Amino acid sequence: MQQLDFIVMVIFALLIFSIGIAFTKMGSKNSQAFFEAGGETPWWINGLSLFVSYFSAGTFVVWGSIAYKHGLVSNTIQLTMAISGFIVALFIAKKWKRTKVKTAAEYIGKRFTVKTQQFYTYLVLLLSLFTTASVLYPVGKMVHVATPYSLNTCIIIIGMIIVLYTAAGGLWAVLVTDVVQFVILAASVLIVIPIAFSEIGGPQNFITKKPDDFFNLFNSEYTFGFMLAFIMYQTVYLGGNWSYVQRYTSVKDEKKSQKVAYLFTILYFISPVLWMLPPMIYRIINPNLQGLEPEGAYMMLCQKVLPAGLIGLVLAGMISATSSKANTTINLAATVFAMDIYKNLLRKNAHEKELIFVARLFTLVFGGLTVLIAIFIPYIGGIVDFVLSIASIAGGAIFAPIIWSLFSKRQTAVSVVTATIIALSTNLFLKVGLPSIFSIKLARSYETMCGVGIPVLVLAIFEWYYRTKNLIAPNAFVFTPNADGQIVSAETQAVSSELHKEAEEQNIFGIKVIAYAMLVVGIGIVTLGLASTLYTSTVVTVGSIIICLSLLIWNTGNKKAKQLRNI
Repeated sequence: MQQLDFIVMVIFALLIFSIGIAFTKMGSKNSQAFFEAGGETPWWINGLSLFVSYFSAGTFVVWGSIAYKHGLVSNTIQLTMAISGFIVALFIAKKWKRTKVKTAAEYIGKRFTVKTQQFYTYLVLLLSLFTTASVLYPVGKMVHVATPYSLNTCIIIIGMIIVLYTAAGGLWAVLVTDVVQFVILAASVLIVIPIAFSEIGGPQNFITKKPDDFFNLFNSEYTFGFMLAFIMYQTVYLGGNWSYVQRYTSVKDEKKSQKVAYLFTILYFISPVLWMLPPMIYRIINPNLQGLEPEGAYMMLCQKVLPAGLIGLVLAGMISATSSKANTTINLAATVFAMDIYKNLLRKNAHEKELIFVARLFTLVFGGLTVLIAIFIPYIGGIVDFVLSIASIAGGAIFAPIIWSLFSKRQTAVSVVTATIIALSTNLFLKVGLPSIFSIKLARSYETMCGVGIPVLVLAIFEWYYRTKNLIAPNAFVFTPNADGQIVSAETQAVSSELHKEAEEQNIFGIKVIAYAMLVVGIGIVTLGLASTLYTSTVVTVGSIIICLSLLIWNTGNKKAKQLRNI
């Protein structure tokens, strides 16, 4: 990397940090602004945020490695996420919005008991702590490999930026930075692909020089059965993960919550081909990578074909993708702690300013702990793989029972907690105990099926039992809609015109910040293109498209502002 690459990375880091600071005042207004982003955010912002927060360095390292070695199989794996998104859009997203809650934890407390809420809250916070650390570590390592800075320095700097802007602006800061990070990521990939093709003489040479089995959709390791199991897991994870639930609950109505998931589906249907092309192309350039070397195929390609400045842009895009996943989880953890632990258990009469302060303080503490754990990962062999495995196993155990309860009035606190405990203990034994004691290791497809299948089986048994006894859960009707589609609950209130106006003002501000940031990104990319002696037209074209889109978004914000003034 050259000095220009470092300058590009610093500029984009400052841009993302500035966006978070821009929302400090808005996030301090009230708890609805900080925790729900006003509760009526534009669905396309939430959809882009959901999409990009599903990424991490693993997209480029893990899936990139599979793309280099096996070709289109990597696309098939990621297309399962589009199928899962479609299922969530059809059935689950609107169910979450219908509950009228801010967080999944709040739903559990109302639908079951406070103790049940505590049980799941502690599990999710613990899981989030380690999964966020496991996300920070690989992106820190990527930057460390491409720069002269130490691994710990990279982890600390990236972690501090994410934590500070998340603490400053709350959910709005997360949503808007996610959109801008999506733009940076998409721009970097769109620039790399045509340059990479030109390096090998065009798409035709790619097709003729590819390995024989490179376009197979499945192979012996990633079978059709694995894909079906992965769809099951992704549906539960996407539909029940507390971080993503916020994307469905912070829009205006049920139709918009579905649109959030539909946008995710469309983007994940299109994007895998784009994301995975660079490492697949690098297989043609250098087919000799062995062992763990394919994990670096993405960056190896970039370093080979990109001129100075653009390597920094691509790395900024990869960091952005990982940052989105981390900031989403950190914001969720702060929201849950402030609203569902601090307010409900410690200070029931806490006022809004106090809750926002506690959330910001917890963001700093939680973020600091994730950075600390990430720093110690090299000293604890294999923790990244272990954490990702536990996350996969725990996903079904923690999230499937709660999703089931959205559709059933019979599930109780006893049934969902029992399903979670049985699934967690059984899956942990299958993952850790079975190989250690009996030297038996389950195939990927069976491991994934058990992760979701065991809690579903336990829930089905409870459902059958309660049905034979004609039993209904005590709080089952708390979230039952009436003929008008409104939730029958003493706590349900119509949103006042004042709150609606406030939410619209937040939306307009958020849209304009996105437009400003995209304009800066577009101008920066055009400048890089003009300064480069290679591939100028490609880079300038991508930057110009971003500038045009920023102007369209700015115009949308102005139209909304005009409509609001006329009300």
